[in-house]
Amino acid sequence: MGTTTESVWDYPRPPALDPVTEDIEVTFGGEVIARTDRAFRVLETSHPPTYYLPMGSFTEGSLVPCSGSSLCEWKGRAQYFDIVAPNGAIAPRAAWCYPDPTPTFAELRDHVALYPALMDRITVDGEEVLAQPGDFYGGWITSKVTGPFKGGPGTFGW
Repeated sequence: MGTTTESVWDYPRPPALDPVTEDIEVTFGGEVIARTDRAFRVLETSHPPTYYLPMGSFTEGSLVPCSGSSLCEWKGRAQYFDIVAPNGAIAPRAAWCYPDPTPTFAELRDHVALYPALMDRITVDGEEVLAQPGDFYGGWITSKVTGPFKGGPGTFGW
């Protein structure tokens, strides 16, 4: 049985919310800081999926609210977090959530997304995640998705 791949160019705009039961593990500062098999993917044209993990899947003290916010036209206003490892390592503004998401994305309440490039390692069903190009988007690239992906130089006008 072969692996099914998804082209990010088949994803919708506006984006869609997709519940997943893949095994997800996040490592930062040499420690596993989050683990879950219940998450959501946000699927949007030209972007690898952005995964949102339940807040309860993070180790105590690893999500520290920080200043600033941003506005997504689809999901609402985002709040950011520093990621803090048990050894004291800090990844500033490495995660975000939507405390009061729009009705379409209401299920994202109490879920957190991460920039994979700022973590030591993230795996989905044992496969290491690659970060979406650039430093603005938080997509997770696995062998299940194909591009080209928005985010790298020259792609912001897509």
